[in-house]
Amino acid sequence: MISKKNILLLLAILTCGICVAQDPNFHIYLCFGQSNMEGHGKFEPQDTVTNKRVVLLQSIDCPDLNRKKGEWYTAQSPLTRCHTGLTPADYFAKTLAENTKENVRIGIINVSVGGCHIQLFDKDSTANYVTRAPNWMKGILSAYDDNPYLRLIEMAKIAQKSGVIKGILLHQGESNTGDKDWPNKVNKVYTNLLNDLSLNSNKVPILAGELLSAEQGGKCASMNAIIKKLPQTIPNAHVVSSKDCEGIPDGLHFSPAGYRQLGKNFAKTILNLYQN
Repeated sequence: MISKKNILLLLAILTCGICVAQDPNFHIYLCFGQSNMEGHGKFEPQDTVTNKRVVLLQSIDCPDLNRKKGEWYTAQSPLTRCHTGLTPADYFAKTLAENTKENVRIGIINVSVGGCHIQLFDKDSTANYVTRAPNWMKGILSAYDDNPYLRLIEMAKIAQKSGVIKGILLHQGESNTGDKDWPNKVNKVYTNLLNDLSLNSNKVPILAGELLSAEQGGKCASMNAIIKKLPQTIPNAHVVSSKDCEGIPDGLHFSPAGYRQLGKNFAKTILNLYQN
């Protein structure tokens, strides 16, 4: 019979084994939201240049790209699903890698759904949301087995086996424009993520990007006033400016240049937190 002392020793060894597997220099960032985080802009040749220190955990199977769900790849657009476009997560990760020590790797997980309300990522309302989703969204949802939140958790747990989650990036709000309760709804999703992944709110900030600005013709720019209130609800929330991020004529989405700048703005926000 194994003694209680030996059992405790075995558990300690197993725990240490898990710690060793987690590389503290492998920084993981979770990204979610709607179309602007999903990647609406077409990526251009300059956007396909990779950085070996930036990797992507694929969230769905993409046979055409030779990628499988749950496996790591050198990050290259598209970063969300098989045929999505340029996302701010791309230049966020590249900029972060360029401004951190050479022994630091950046890992990205992006689970986003164009046109969705924040309620889609509230696990208490996901099923009802999916049932009522418009037909054009159902194909996107099915790629995540009708539960984007659960897919994000699934991928995050895989990532935690080899790295450390350092932050959460959100770009969402167009579909919630005018919703004054949006900060509370985001807080619920954020709290669920922390609890389901055993994360510490003091160590894992959430960064929320502003929508296309009024100066760029943003049709939902009024939502930025509500987004700016998020830190009043979540102490470790930080708002990322969309100033000078170019938009396109639809008044909702950024241009490729806009996505590049927005991604850099996300990175600058994280880098400022590192320095403080």
